[in-house]
Amino acid sequence: MEEAKPSRTALRVAMRRAAHQIYDDKPLVFEDPFAVSILGDTYAEEVRRTPTNPDRIFSVSLRAFLVARSRYAEDNLARAVERGVTQYVLLGAGLDTFAHRNAYPGLKVFEVDHPATQQWKRDLLEAGGLAAPERLTYAPVDFERESLPEQLAAAGFDTTAPTFFAWLGVVPYLTAEAFRTTLSFIASQPQGSGLVMDYGQPRHVLPWLEQLAHDSLASRVALAGEPFQLFFTPEQIAEELAAFREIEDLGTGEINHRYFVGRSDSLWLRGTAGRLLCAWL
Repeated sequence: MEEAKPSRTALRVAMRRAAHQIYDDKPLVFEDPFAVSILGDTYAEEVRRTPTNPDRIFSVSLRAFLVARSRYAEDNLARAVERGVTQYVLLGAGLDTFAHRNAYPGLKVFEVDHPATQQWKRDLLEAGGLAAPERLTYAPVDFERESLPEQLAAAGFDTTAPTFFAWLGVVPYLTAEAFRTTLSFIASQPQGSGLVMDYGQPRHVLPWLEQLAHDSLASRVALAGEPFQLFFTPEQIAEELAAFREIEDLGTGEINHRYFVGRSDSLWLRGTAGRLLCAWL
């Protein structure tokens, strides 16, 4: 992400969540009553221009993956709360609105992101008249200059309490060193803690047409100043997560079966690049 600028990719993700609320058939895969309002008048026209034509197969598939990703994270968060988790940390929170929908009285939410992105979000919330929830704490982290554990500690994070981490839309943009440093911190949390994340498979393992789609998306995010850097095969990610147990790693078929079977619209995942994963300590 460019210095002192909010994340453009975070905006694109938020616009697709908003488009899902407006354009896709009921029942929605991921219901978010704040997805449209957080964007306000500032981005209303961009939401209207978000491609929804079923002939735009790649765009519809990408929206399907993004809403399934959010749904999967919050489905597993519900399991975490049942297991006694009392803290929820969103790494790279962007314009996520869970804290405004938090139905768990004992759950404290920490949003971690670059200071510029967090300020942008807070400005949007203020412009839209959306108050910050009481159990939400912002933990701004400039990962080039600051330590995630130190910044979370400064925000009141309790390292002795079981915690659930959502790491969505972040891993492909990291260096291997940054990925492993953050993963090591998560793995150091108390037993009962958990992690949900997504990751992308390397270009060379994808079929030819998917390689073209990969190249197109990679060029767009690079132009936004947030280039892809890190990819894994399922075998490689399993090695990285050796400290975790109960690992669930979902590919396209499993995601479609869980969230998209029987829909009356064209919302459906195509291709094999993106995967969703949940793991527990």
